[in-house]
Amino acid sequence: FVAEALTLPGESTLAEALDIVDPDALHAARNGLRRHLAEALADELNATYAALAPSGAYQPTAEEAGRRALRNVCLSYLLELDGDGSQKLARKLAIEQFRSADNMTDQFGALAALAQTDCPEREQALTEFYERWQHEALVVDKWLAAQSGSRLPNTLATVKQLTAHPAFDIGNPNKVYSLLRNFGANLVRFNTAEGYAFLAEQTCILDARNPQVASRLARSFDRWKKFDGERQKHARQALESIRDHAGLSRDVLEVVSKALD
Repeated sequence: FVAEALTLPGESTLAEALDIVDPDALHAARNGLRRHLAEALADELNATYAALAPSGAYQPTAEEAGRRALRNVCLSYLLELDGDGSQKLARKLAIEQFRSADNMTDQFGALAALAQTDCPEREQALTEFYERWQHEALVVDKWLAAQSGSRLPNTLATVKQLTAHPAFDIGNPNKVYSLLRNFGANLVRFNTAEGYAFLAEQTCILDARNPQVASRLARSFDRWKKFDGERQKHARQALESIRDHAGLSRDVLEVVSKALD
C-alpha cells in the first residue's frame, strides 16, 4: 500500500483530466514533483531502501512482494536526485541490485528505473539483461518496453534502432505491442511531429502483414484532438498519410477515418 501511495499517476492518466494537453509541460511538472519528493525524503528513502534489503532467498509471498515493491519505488525516487554524490550512490545501488537480484521483479525493477536515467549504468544493465535473457521471448518483450517507454529525449531514435534489432520482429504482435504500441503510449516522446510520422510509417508497413495489429497500433492517435494546435496539425498529417496509403486495409482505414472525423 505504501508503494502504491508513493507512485504518482502516469502522464496519460493525468492527461485525461485536462481539456488541452501540453505533453512537455505535463512531463516537466510530474518529473519536478518526483524530484521534489526525492529531495525532501532522501534520508527516509535511503533508510527504507536499506531496511528492505532481502534477507534470504526469493519467496513468492504477499509480504515479500510488498517489500520488493516498496524497495523498488524507493530506488526509482533515489535516481531522481541531482547532487553528484547522491546521484552516483543511487546509480551504484541500482546496478548492484540489478546484478545481485535472484528474481525478475528486483532485476527488472532496477532496469526500469535505470532506463529513465541517462548514465553508463543504464547501458550496462540493458546490455547485460539482453545477453542473459535473449532466448526468453516474454522477458525480451519487457526489455523492449523499458526502452520504448523511456522519458529520455533520444527515445524515438532508440526505438528506430530497435526496429532493426534481432530482438524485434514486426511479424510478431507481442514485439509490436512492446516496442511500437508502447512508444505510442509514451506521452511526451510520441506526441511530436517526428513521433507521429514514425508511427504512421510503421502502421503502413505493418498493415501489409497484419491489418488487425496495425489497426491497434493506429489507435495510438485516438487522443490527438486533445493536444495543442501545432501537434494537431502534425497528427492530422500523419493520419492522412495512413489513410492515403495505397492498398490500406479496411481495419486500419476504419480506425483512421474515425479519428479524422
